[in-house]
Amino acid sequence: MKILLIYGTRPEAIKLAPIIKAIENKKTSLNLIVCSTGQHQEMLEPIEKFFEIKPDTTLFLEKINASIGKKFAELLSKIIDVIETYEPEKIIVQGDTLTAVAGAIAAFMNKISVAHVEAGLRTENRKVPYPEEFNRRTISNVADIHFAPTQIAFNNLINEGIPESSIFLVGNTVIDALQFALDKIAKDESLQRSLTDSLFKICKFDLINDKYVLITGHRRENFGTGFENICYAIKELAIRFPSTSFVYPVHLNPNVQKPVKNILRNLPNIKLIDPQNYEHFVFLMLHTKLILTDSGGIQEEAPSIGKPVVLMRDETERPEVLQAGMMEIVGTDPKKIIRSVSTLLTDATKYKAMSKVFDIYGDGTSAQSILEKIIEGKNNI
Repeated sequence: MKILLIYGTRPEAIKLAPIIKAIENKKTSLNLIVCSTGQHQEMLEPIEKFFEIKPDTTLFLEKINASIGKKFAELLSKIIDVIETYEPEKIIVQGDTLTAVAGAIAAFMNKISVAHVEAGLRTENRKVPYPEEFNRRTISNVADIHFAPTQIAFNNLINEGIPESSIFLVGNTVIDALQFALDKIAKDESLQRSLTDSLFKICKFDLINDKYVLITGHRRENFGTGFENICYAIKELAIRFPSTSFVYPVHLNPNVQKPVKNILRNLPNIKLIDPQNYEHFVFLMLHTKLILTDSGGIQEEAPSIGKPVVLMRDETERPEVLQAGMMEIVGTDPKKIIRSVSTLLTDATKYKAMSKVFDIYGDGTSAQSILEKIIEGKNNI
């Protein structure tokens, strides 16, 4: 059976890498074709190198800086070309990106069955996050098999009328990827030294023994005033806690770069660094005190290694972490951001309660479970 697996962004590549490796490592009748759409081309190559992935075909988008609609149209057209070239019987997409929804729609229009990895996440507000919530709902409407990471995601799909026979509770492959990275780092002393040395050169402090807050931010809905508020909150925190470093790998999007550098560049304990390779970022997560973020995947990764999350969004499609008390939602309100981070830096009891290891997203065997279900149902998914 010929399967086309499609990714285009860094998070997709990370979460689909364990499935690619599982298929490659298990002798089956599956013929895997890997397509990279290049939606985040400059950030994909280090991921492919780390997980030893070699795409069979890579697309190069002409409209990478265009509007969402124009990027979607180009992705759809080029993925259809790939389908016509390789003639797959099944297509695997992941998550909620433009690549994923374009891949699913292209498959549906060509009467090819779709498997959706990380299915069933919902905020119940189709415009938040935008356009991700719309994307994942649309994929659910055309997918033939749904790999739900949690019971809540599973129930969301049931409540939307998806047949239970097509939904499988498998955990999240991001934990497979994280465990792979942690094991690789733990077993390779030269890699540990390389990570420590390279990050020290960038950050100028001892990442293992010194206290720091790790920050990520890139959500489209926060562009403009939201990002300015986030930056002013970080600036105030840096002033209040001069002995704590604030490490911010700054996303390449100009809507992020401009406010971050304008507001935060002159404070000595704020470290504005380039986006990091996956192994470097895992190392940063492993040794940070807490994570201040508007990301999706970090909400899954951080609790699995006992790191509290302060979420700079108004809603989350991952309520499990919130319910477990390991995450606080603060939006882009500077007062809420400052209060939440300050409490975690000063209140040992609060910090301890939010820093327990939480394994709701799986035990690192999600990719194997997905592969088994694909093999079992290869004639009817």
